[in-house]
Amino acid sequence: MKTLRSALLASVLALPLAAPAMAETPPNLLVVAQNIDDIVAIDPAQAYEFTSGELVTNIYDRLVQYDAEDPTVLAAGLASDWETDAEAKTVTFTLRDGATFHSGNPVRPEDVTGSLARVIKLDLTPAFILAQLGWTPENVDEMITAEGNTITVKYDGDFSPAFVLNVLASRPASIVDMETVMANEVDGDMGNGWLNENSAGSGPFELQTFRPAELVRLKANPDYFKGAPAMEGVILQHVAEAATQQLLLEQGDVDMARNLTPDQIAGIDSDEIKVEAFPQAAVHFLSFNQKNDALTDPAVWEAARYLVDYSGMVDSFLAGQMEIHQAFWPKGFPGALEDTPYSYDPEKAEQILEEAGVELPITVELDVINAAPFTDMAQSLQASFADAGINFEILPGTGAQVITKYRERTHAAMLLYWGPDFMDPHSNAKAFAYNSDNSDENYQATTTWRNAWAVPDELNEKTMAALSEPDADARLDQYIELQQAVQEESPIVIMFQAAYQVAMDDDVSGYVNGATSDFVFYRLVEKD
Repeated sequence: MKTLRSALLASVLALPLAAPAMAETPPNLLVVAQNIDDIVAIDPAQAYEFTSGELVTNIYDRLVQYDAEDPTVLAAGLASDWETDAEAKTVTFTLRDGATFHSGNPVRPEDVTGSLARVIKLDLTPAFILAQLGWTPENVDEMITAEGNTITVKYDGDFSPAFVLNVLASRPASIVDMETVMANEVDGDMGNGWLNENSAGSGPFELQTFRPAELVRLKANPDYFKGAPAMEGVILQHVAEAATQQLLLEQGDVDMARNLTPDQIAGIDSDEIKVEAFPQAAVHFLSFNQKNDALTDPAVWEAARYLVDYSGMVDSFLAGQMEIHQAFWPKGFPGALEDTPYSYDPEKAEQILEEAGVELPITVELDVINAAPFTDMAQSLQASFADAGINFEILPGTGAQVITKYRERTHAAMLLYWGPDFMDPHSNAKAFAYNSDNSDENYQATTTWRNAWAVPDELNEKTMAALSEPDADARLDQYIELQQAVQEESPIVIMFQAAYQVAMDDDVSGYVNGATSDFVFYRLVEKD
């Protein structure tokens, strides 16, 4: 503990900030205890980990972006305004006046075209998100062009402009200071090596120190176009052990603990510490492989929806970790269906099965990740489904074993979760409501294909129609309809949405934690 506290103290003293005694963190500095050893890369063209996403969001801007004031609303970023032309398949952006990078360089149109093209040309992990727009290393320079203070983005595909804008609001679409980045290019890496140790953004914070699996220190950007952050700095101190995070918070050595367990959260007994919960993007579901003849009757799917003890789980071992959610698009995102029409009703389930003439009992193998809370969820399902004559044999395995089996379509029933790659409902609609080719040879990274569900043609057509719908409001209505269809009749029973609890000093306010790591914002944080 002495070593850790010394590291924290050294981190604080290294900042040009007023620093009182360690038992009370400085009023102009936010100190966070967090496990940050997942970071592999911090270059926006490569960053793909949870903590990396948080850093990119706070350091960089995009043309359009979801922001701290309301993470569900697509707002102006480095573009002050934009016009879409669905017929010509273009979006024209007007660059904001006066925006500057942390280096002092002005944000130029060529920084925008260069940043987006750089992602495609480097072709690292998150490049696939931008590549959906038909961009390739060979054509990207023609697809993204600048003239004066406008940038024209062309795309190739029958996409709604809303889909295109959501792609351009994703992490790899962050705009970097190309002059600075290319000045640090080594062996044709377009500055990738340098940008994995430094930053070149225009966002509310600048990277001041990065020591992998040890410390991240951010310095406020006083010239940020939306105004300087209230905090002059943020320290993310790597603390792997949740118990140590709790102790540091209780002692006043940190302002926030990001990785406490539910038991630790429940055990907090201090008027000076508060806990805030934030819905997360992952939806948890039970699914039935349609290669198993006993699970193909839609009556089994319908009955299953009444055999999940939703409230029993969230009121006990899932308390604080999940909330009831029964649609494939998570709450907190535009277009989410928040209706929860199903509840535990074994008598209704028995009636559905009896009227359909389903032969009972049914014995089904249920694959589950061998870790809490998944094994507890599986045991609850085993008990509640047995009431109606559906008997689960639980098969625990490692995450890799379970997911491999799922991808191979060799499971019977599966307890798993799913999260979107970026903030557009098509990301999940394709996974839960689309499967136009159910053949074994046509591998798809979707829940529909992995459960061998040949989605009805009408639903496939509606999914693709929503992808190309030009009217943003009408498009969200279409996704509501898709969610209702999957909710009512599919072999995928969506049960819960994950929740994330953060413990913090009672004087901290303004912390925003949206549904994904890309929506963690420190810009509005204040300390009373």
